[in-house]
Parts: sequence; C-alpha cells; structure tokens
Amino acid sequence: MELYQIGAITATHGVKGEVKVFPMTDDIKRFKGAKGVILKAPHEELKLDIISARPQKNLVIIKFAGIDNINDIEKYKGCGLFVTEEDRVKLSKDEYFASDLMGMEVFTDEGELLGEIEDVLFTGANDVYVVKTKDKEILIPAIKDVIKEVDVENSKMTIHLLDGLLDI
Repeated sequence: MELYQIGAITATHGVKGEVKVFPMTDDIKRFKGAKGVILKAPHEELKLDIISARPQKNLVIIKFAGIDNINDIEKYKGCGLFVTEEDRVKLSKDEYFASDLMGMEVFTDEGELLGEIEDVLFTGANDVYVVKTKDKEILIPAIKDVIKEVDVENSKMTIHLLDGLLDI
C-alpha cells in the first residue's frame, strides 16, 4: 500500500494531547475531520482520526481522537502523517501532486529532452518546476503558456520555451 505524506509532527501543544504539525499540502483544510490518517513512527504505525485542526502561523494544531494527554503523543514528535491513495485530495484538471512530478522527464514541444524535474517551488502566484539538465538547473513557470502537456502515467512533460527562458 502506497502512502503519501501530508504533514510531520513538530511538537506537542498544551497538555491535552494536541500537536503542532508542519503541513506538506497546499490546502490545510484537508486536515479538518480527516479519517484514517496514518502516523508512522520508527516501530509502529497508528491509524488516527482528526477531531480538530486549526491553523497557527505556518503550522496546524491537530487533536486526534483517543489521544487526550501529552504523554500519549509526545513520543511521536518528528513522525510523519500519511494518507493512502484513496484518501488523497481529489485534484482538478491540470493539478498535480508534487510527488508525481519528481523525476518526470521534461521535453520541449520540438521533442528535445531538457532534463528531469528535481523540485517544485511554491511561489504563491504559480508553481515553478526546477528542471535539472546535464549542466545546470532551469526554472520553468507552471503556467498555461509554458506547460503544454503533463503525462503522469508515463512521467513525461512537454513545455513550450518562451523567449529568454533558458537565458535566466
């Protein structure tokens, strides 16, 4: 069963079993009422339900069902929170999980292989794909004028190079 990380516990919060979670998702609302979140610790996995989630600066304060004491959760600091494929957020057309883009080959619309996506930067206005070529990194804006086709199944992206894009 493939798991997808949605967050990591950074610290406890108060004494009633709440935790601070660093979200690894662009929509922190996905934590509210999430069922079947998997907490992966070094020697165990727990399936937990979230009964409350609220934002705090760049983190999310989460309360799990059945964990009502700081002592019950403290040992899980640093552990990841995951979901299964069926519990992943449903994406709209032309939306992709960053994890599905990693390692994807990037071709120009003329068929030239540029390289592979090695990172995704979330800038606010639009995402930026970091493409590693033979000798440098290229920053590709994830906008309709540039991204022509994304084939997740075959791990291939086709882009249109705007004038000056490779000169940056």
